[in-house]
Amino acid sequence: MASRPLNDQEVVEEMKKMVAFIKQEANEKARELRVKADEEFAIEKAKIVRQESLAIDSNFEKKHKQAETSLKIAQSTSTNKSRLRVLQAREELLQDLFTEARSRIASLSADEGKYSQLLEGIVVEQGLLRILEPEVIVFGRKKDSGILHSVVSNAAEQYNEISGRDVKISVEAVLSDDIAGGVKLVSADQRITLDNSLDERLGLLEDRMLPEIRNDLFGLNENRKFYT
Repeated sequence: MASRPLNDQEVVEEMKKMVAFIKQEANEKARELRVKADEEFAIEKAKIVRQESLAIDSNFEKKHKQAETSLKIAQSTSTNKSRLRVLQAREELLQDLFTEARSRIASLSADEGKYSQLLEGIVVEQGLLRILEPEVIVFGRKKDSGILHSVVSNAAEQYNEISGRDVKISVEAVLSDDIAGGVKLVSADQRITLDNSLDERLGLLEDRMLPEIRNDLFGLNENRKFYT
């Protein structure tokens, strides 16, 4: 059958079909674009979230390490301050102990009899028998002048009995009365000097016995690794 031209109604119907087809194609294209856009948005969002999460984690780790470092520094500072306070308190206790010892030593000269015996022992045992010189000068406190003259006479006799040697002893009472007592012995040629003043002997005793005193008062030092 030969085709005929479309009437107005048929043209309208065909136009409607074409419009509907184009609209459907457009909707499908728009849907595809929307789906693709959503996928790209989700990918980009995940990327940004991941980057930000990494940045937050890195920043948190950095701040966490800084906080740990600050805490360790604060703890170390606090520990050092506490240790210094303990050491200071211990040192003050030791100084009080030595001050008390000096006070007691200074009182030795109050008993003239005992003090004379002490001086005689010092002159002989810690002086003459160590110097072994024929002539010695004994230096003492000004206020001990009378005691010293009687002491050196007995000391010379005792020295002779022990060593079989004679010694000439002269007395110089020129030392300060502020010291606790005792004597200094000097050979006549001044080559040999022995400081047997009570202050000097106490100082030497403090130095020698300080480790033992610390151990008795405070126990072993935990930070010390070697002992002689």
